[in-house]
Amino acid sequence: MSGGALATVLAVAAGLAGSIQVAVMSRLGERVGVGEALGFSTLLTAAVAFVGLLVVKRSVTGYERALHQPLWMLTGGLFGLLIVFTVTYAGPRIGVTATVGILIAGQLVMGAAIDRWGLFGSQQIALHWPRVLGIFLLAGGAALSLKK
Repeated sequence: MSGGALATVLAVAAGLAGSIQVAVMSRLGERVGVGEALGFSTLLTAAVAFVGLLVVKRSVTGYERALHQPLWMLTGGLFGLLIVFTVTYAGPRIGVTATVGILIAGQLVMGAAIDRWGLFGSQQIALHWPRVLGIFLLAGGAALSLKK
């Protein structure tokens, strides 16, 4: 499987997992509290990543190397924390569909801005009308998904 094909398969899998994550974290947050669910999820993620590094790389020196990168590059974990908190809080209040739709619409808008201006060291990719139309359609769908 080529790198592009694997990337596509992983993106689809992550999209499916993201919707399941909203439903699962919503229920966990209702049972134990949003903060507690967030803390547990973060701890579990850190533990699995640590063990994964030990098994695959036989080292955790990547942690030390990461600490020497520009500060803005280290904010990814904080954004992940915001996402998990948001899906845990929003899922039971507005529903899984609305939460996922709004999250994806926001990701597309920001992704388009990042591509357009080459933010964070990304390659610049022009915004052509089909891409803009897709973003508007998805944003409209996300707005409609709030209607119960």
